Amino acid sequence: MPSTHTPARPRSAMAGRERSLVLNRFGGRAELRVQPAPGCTAQAQQRLDRAAAVLAQVDQTLSRFDPASELSQLNADPRDHVPATPLMLRFAEAVGWAARRSGGLVDATCLAHVERAGYRHHFVPTGTASAALPAVFAGLPVSHLEAELFDLAADDPADDAPMLACAWRNVVAGPEHVNRPAGVRLDSGGIGKGLAADLAADLLRGAPAWMVDCGGDLRIGGTARMPRAVDVRDPVDPSQLIHRLHITRGAVATSGVTRRSWDRGGARSHHLIDPRTGRPADTGVLQVTALAPTALEAEVIAKTALLHGAAHAHRQLPHGGVVVAEHGCVTVVPPPRIEQARRPRPDRATFQVPGRAPVTRAFRSR
Repeated sequence: MPSTHTPARPRSAMAGRERSLVLNRFGGRAELRVQPAPGCTAQAQQRLDRAAAVLAQVDQTLSRFDPASELSQLNADPRDHVPATPLMLRFAEAVGWAARRSGGLVDATCLAHVERAGYRHHFVPTGTASAALPAVFAGLPVSHLEAELFDLAADDPADDAPMLACAWRNVVAGPEHVNRPAGVRLDSGGIGKGLAADLAADLLRGAPAWMVDCGGDLRIGGTARMPRAVDVRDPVDPSQLIHRLHITRGAVATSGVTRRSWDRGGARSHHLIDPRTGRPADTGVLQVTALAPTALEAEVIAKTALLHGAAHAHRQLPHGGVVVAEHGCVTVVPPPRIEQARRPRPDRATFQVPGRAPVTRAFRSR
C-alpha cells in the first residue's frame, strides 16, 4: 500500500539539482533527498551516502525479524543486564522517553501482544480485497498475506494473562548495558523508524534543502527554508488526497490501523496494540498524522492521539496534524503559528470526492 505521505520536491530555481537515494529498509521503502549548495555536489553525495549507511545500521540493529540482529539477541538473552552498542543504548533510552511522553500508551514492551495479534514476520502484501469484513472496516483495502507469515491459530489461554504492568519502567540504558527484566522483549516498530529518520537528518544538516523518509516517517529541513508539500492520504482509499501539509522544517509521522492489517479467524486484526488491553486498538480512529520537531516525537504523538480516541485525539496534537475517524470525519489541527495567523473559518466543512459519499472535515484548535 502506498505511504500515507507523498512528499513533493521543493519548488525553486534550484530544485532540478536535488539528489536522492531510494532504499529498501524497514520492511518497505526509504528515501533520502538533498539539494546541494552551489559547487557542493560531491559533498551532498557524501551526505547522502553517510545517511544511507545510518539507515542501514539502524535497520540491521533493530530488526525483530532478523534472528541475528542485536535487538533479537537482546530479546533472547536470559540476563537482566545485556551488553549493548551505543545505538542499542540510544534505542533503549527512546523506549523509556516514548512511554513517559505518552503516559504509557506507546509501550515497546508489548511485543508478545503484537505477535499474538498475528504480526510475527515482515508484512508482505500480495494483493487487495474487501470481502467479508466487519462493518467498521467495510471498503478498506485488505492485504492478502502468505499464510505462513502469520500465526492464525486460536489464542493460547495463557496469552490472556494480565500484562506486566508498566514493564517499560524497568527498561534502562546504562553506560554499556541495557537493563531490563529477563523475559521482557522490545519491539522497535515506529520508535525505531523515527529514531532512524532523526539520526539520518543529523547528517544532512547544512544543505539548502533535505528530506528523510523512513517508510512515511519524514524529517524535512534546510538552510533555504523551502517548503515541501506533504500529502495526507485517505486510509480507506490511498489514491485519494484528504489534506496537504506544507512543511519547511520539522517532522511528520502517521499512525493507523488500516495499512498493516489482516484477517484473523474471520475478524480483522492489525499491528497497533493498545497496552491497556493487550489487543489491537479499537478507539474509533483510523489514522492520525502528527507534526513535531523530530520524527521520534511525531511517531509518539501520532500513536498517542490515536489511542486517545476520536473525541480527544485532536487535543493530543500540540504541533498540528490530521485525524481520520471511522465515521469519515477528518479533523485538521493547524500548527499554532498558522492557527493564530489564519482568518476565521467555519469549524466544519463538507467535501466530496466524485463517486464517493460526502466526508466532513472539521477544523479544530486544541
